[in-house]
Amino acid sequence: MALTTVAEKCEAPITRAAAKRRAQAVFVEEKQLAVKKRAVLGDVTTLANVVALANNILGVAPPQKPKLEIKKAVKKAARDDEDPQLCGPYAADIYAYLRRMEVEPKRRPLPDYMEKIQKDSINANMRGVLVDWFVEVADEYELLPETLHLAVSYVDKYLSMNVVPRSELQLVGVASIFIASKYEEIDPPNVDELSDITENTFTKQQVIKMEANILLSLKFEMGNPNVRTFLRKFIDLAQESYYKTPSVQFEYLIHYLTDLSLVDYKLVKFLPSMIAASAVFLARVIITRSKVNAWCPALQEYTGYKAADLRECVLIIHDLYLGRRGGSLVAVREKYKQTKFKCVAKMHCPSQLPDSLFGDAKA
Repeated sequence: MALTTVAEKCEAPITRAAAKRRAQAVFVEEKQLAVKKRAVLGDVTTLANVVALANNILGVAPPQKPKLEIKKAVKKAARDDEDPQLCGPYAADIYAYLRRMEVEPKRRPLPDYMEKIQKDSINANMRGVLVDWFVEVADEYELLPETLHLAVSYVDKYLSMNVVPRSELQLVGVASIFIASKYEEIDPPNVDELSDITENTFTKQQVIKMEANILLSLKFEMGNPNVRTFLRKFIDLAQESYYKTPSVQFEYLIHYLTDLSLVDYKLVKFLPSMIAASAVFLARVIITRSKVNAWCPALQEYTGYKAADLRECVLIIHDLYLGRRGGSLVAVREKYKQTKFKCVAKMHCPSQLPDSLFGDAKA
């Protein structure tokens, strides 16, 4: 017989201890009835939940925090540097470490590997077609953006060290996606699926063998900083200097520009942090329609790049945005024309960027 029925029949007053026992029993009963594959952290009931339920049954109000304490809690929650995921106390050290890591020769592809290593076997256009296909694969399998960027970095690094026949370029790409997925994804696609997406041009055994070759070339250094590594803080700083509240459209625009940067071989020579900073720079120009001072002191100080330093990289990404470069590679463009990405690929952008944009940053 349920506890509620017994209490009603006896008409006995419910003591605090009885209320706790009753709440505990309800919790046990609910736990036995619940069937879940995986518990969500918020669903796990603790002793505090049981006490709160008992207080509710007794009609006892929960203890209130003093007003001053509440104000402090709200203020603390509003500060970005208190977010544990942002690692506020260590952010500067982490960023300095990533900047040192990204310039290490062992983590960088050769800026001219097409001319020095591949020569007549593979050209920049073939690489662009491969990366464009990567975008479609990532979209189909719902892979993280970090996986996409990491996979492209593996391809560039491998092609900097090994002459690859044209017939095996897609195999290098598939194996790179396989490695990046296992590094970044919770549920990466299996090798059979990746073999299938090549329409069985390559067997499972060939993909696994190429995976081993790439890992040996990388010397198992798989966690290289990429453009996405630097974007989060750059975006936060850029929004703070212009928006009162975060703009989703602004973020999508930056993501679009960085994804576009993947398809162009000429951008391989730039550091990931510079490409990230250049994407933020151009996004600010497009959003604000500014003709001067697109950069700000906070971004200049944090990124370590002056507006003039970004000029060449910004102009290449600008040409990509307007379709003057890589116009035949449409996967990224089609993706960001969708409503769910705020149609950022359709936003107006000036055909020319005046020199005044690359002057010294002003507050």
